[in-house]
Amino acid sequence: MLETLRNVWRVPELRKKVLYTFFMLLIYRLVSVIPVPGVDAAAFQSVMANYDILDLMNMMTGSALSQMTLMAMGISPYINASIIMQLLTIAIPALERLQKEGGEEGKKKITRITRYVTVGLAILQAIGIIRGLGGSAALRAGYDSFLGYLSIGIIMAGGTALAMWIGERITKNGVGNGISLIIFTGIVSSLFNYLVSTFLGIFQGAANAIVNFLISLIAIVVILVVVTIVDMSERRIAVQYAKRVVGRKMYGGQSTHIPMKLLSVGVLPLIFAYSFMAFPGTIIAMFGTNTGAYQWWNTYMAQNSFWYILVTTLLIIAFTYFYASISFNPQDIAKNIQQQGGHIPGIRTGSKTVDYLARTSKRLCLFAALFLAVMNIIASLLSTAFAIPMGASSVLIAVSVAIETVRQIESQLVMRNYKGFLG
Repeated sequence: MLETLRNVWRVPELRKKVLYTFFMLLIYRLVSVIPVPGVDAAAFQSVMANYDILDLMNMMTGSALSQMTLMAMGISPYINASIIMQLLTIAIPALERLQKEGGEEGKKKITRITRYVTVGLAILQAIGIIRGLGGSAALRAGYDSFLGYLSIGIIMAGGTALAMWIGERITKNGVGNGISLIIFTGIVSSLFNYLVSTFLGIFQGAANAIVNFLISLIAIVVILVVVTIVDMSERRIAVQYAKRVVGRKMYGGQSTHIPMKLLSVGVLPLIFAYSFMAFPGTIIAMFGTNTGAYQWWNTYMAQNSFWYILVTTLLIIAFTYFYASISFNPQDIAKNIQQQGGHIPGIRTGSKTVDYLARTSKRLCLFAALFLAVMNIIASLLSTAFAIPMGASSVLIAVSVAIETVRQIESQLVMRNYKGFLG
């Protein structure tokens, strides 16, 4: 790890990318402390303390939501917009053709549509949160009107658009996935603040402060080790290539393997499930907290309730299978193996190879879905039993993003060494 960091600093191109990523994330955190005009942050925070419907969104934004800053919405509307667009791509033939046959230009059009949907959802979510949770009590004089709510929604949507732009810039010019790194930054910030406040509570005589602090540290360390082991584990499928003569040279006759990660979907199912669960409550809150729908949602679908955990777990499993199905195509892999004169030992080429790869992928997908679901349940149990707001899920997301970013840095180092050797 330390050797990798030293190598990064020695390479000018990677050093620029790492510094670019760091400064873009620094800009994101600096903007996260700018308050939204027209909102009384202290009044909103006191009202929000009575509801846990937005705790996960607050965690992913690094407490920007509870403090009512420009980044209060964070990147959640973009995640919801991505889910909607991917579902619409399956349901609407025109979008499906645009994605599959449109090439690079088609992808750009879908990305552009996703951005517009993101801004629209951000405005709706911002107005819903302010109107439902805070209302006139959280607004300053002159903002308790339609234009006041609309202006606040547009301003907060502008923060989401800026966060989306920062994430895209990091993905293009920096290292790692920009959207994941923004979420990672918010989680680490919230986690650090929680550990500091819990540690200081020990000296202030807070009840169960020592127990909560020790349990938090133990949970973080255990989840970190487990997630690291699972994230770096892979199922290797052996492939044998036959010898073939091309001109005067002989190729093939070697054994290799196809690496299939145990957790190939990463943390996307977790992030999408949490964002998806936060969206209905926000829309319901838009019509007021005294409505029957909101009272039902806050009673039966409150965070850490049985039905919330059950629905979130089912969403995690569903999103895991969904992303595994679109990210792994056994037909293409079997075709490439056959074209290169290879075969899996003991498996016939063609449909038998496709069936074998599909069966292996489904088993790995089942393990990943159950693993992520168990992590979600553990997070909820820790939060319920010990009042720990930062559970296993946040640590899982943070660790997975960190590992993936380091892996991308190492791959870029390897590519540079190859280029230098060949050049």
